[in-house]
Amino acid sequence: MASQEKISVHNLADLKNTSDDAIPNYLNSLKFKQDHKLVDTRLALGYGAFAIAAACFFWDYKLGFEATKYYTAGAVALYALLNGVLTYWIGFVEKGTVYQGTAPDGTRISIATSTKKNIPVYNVKITITPKKGEPQTVELARSFTEWFDVQGHFVALPFQVMLATQVPAIAKADPKRAQVAASAPDFMNADASVLDAILASESAATGTEAASSGKKSKRRKA
Repeated sequence: MASQEKISVHNLADLKNTSDDAIPNYLNSLKFKQDHKLVDTRLALGYGAFAIAAACFFWDYKLGFEATKYYTAGAVALYALLNGVLTYWIGFVEKGTVYQGTAPDGTRISIATSTKKNIPVYNVKITITPKKGEPQTVELARSFTEWFDVQGHFVALPFQVMLATQVPAIAKADPKRAQVAASAPDFMNADASVLDAILASESAATGTEAASSGKKSKRRKA
């Protein structure tokens, strides 16, 4: 089902940001526990630099430049240092990471995304670290047209199916999405209504099996 909000399909930044925002929304709905350390550190560095600039303005306004020039020089140096650390943190530590979290089975997942100028392709790098074993990396490059319609509406289902079919921990938490690809091998080119119909039929089948199982158990008790 497509979202009600729409964006410009010609704005690459909007396409990426909307897709990035959909990742934590989807994974957190599957009981993944999100780790906010990267974002918290970035915010702390940013707010720290802002606090220094605000304090510098305040004491300069109250006491004048001559009385505070050494403090101002120190503040400027500290402000530049914090901004340098922030730039390093974003470019070399986060490296485009939009999600870090832990799956219900204990698997750690880190997802970084990127785009290239004027190329409407969503590059996704997924690092999977199981509780026991070596980390594995999955890299994807998919066109935004796979989950945005021509009006600019974000269609969640094909986006979620893409993640569920590539990451075992996500497939385990959301088997319905993982099975869509098996039910429709060309699912990325299928219409959103077709994908919804596939999910609905699978849900109905699951409910029928559960009901049948319940009836059989009742008969055995009788």
